[in-house]
Amino acid sequence: MAGVGPVAVGAIDLNLNLNFRSTTGTRLSSPRSLELSSSFVDTWHPLRCGKHHQQRSKRRSRRGGGLVVVNELGGQYEEGFEDVHRQIINYFTYKAARTVLHQLYEMNPPKYRWLYNYMATNKPTDAKRFLRHLGKEKQDLAERVMITRLHLYGQWIKKCDHAKMYERISEENLELMRERLMETVIWPSDDTNTEKIG
Repeated sequence: MAGVGPVAVGAIDLNLNLNFRSTTGTRLSSPRSLELSSSFVDTWHPLRCGKHHQQRSKRRSRRGGGLVVVNELGGQYEEGFEDVHRQIINYFTYKAARTVLHQLYEMNPPKYRWLYNYMATNKPTDAKRFLRHLGKEKQDLAERVMITRLHLYGQWIKKCDHAKMYERISEENLELMRERLMETVIWPSDDTNTEKIG
């Protein structure tokens, strides 16, 4: 694109000269700068910036007074996918707890009610914590959830087609980009295309 210069990647320093006033009209102190940071960028930031910029950043951080916004939601997948592994374990624990709950509904209504109430107060979204606490309360149910979790994962591994999953993700990405493109295209109106017959 013409007119677009290079973009520096790293911590972004925006000098904000904002006058903050309270409802009584007195001036409030404002932050001098806003620093945006990300684990994706910051790992190689010192390698890309000169020594002068690094020293200036250190002086700024010692002074304080700035607002720091850190983006830690994403992940860096150079080393591994540990967060993905954790989410898979959490999901299969949730699915196993729901499966055991359904089985107890049919076979043992008192245990069903107990597990239902337990799951209402202890969400099975954090697998390790959920099973640790469940094991302290009812060891037999905790073991049943763990065995069911392993069984469900084994079934999923047998049925999971990684090539098909890749294809589904690719198709969904394409569909979403196509939808967004259709939303942003400005279509000519019918008035501009009609010719006056006279």
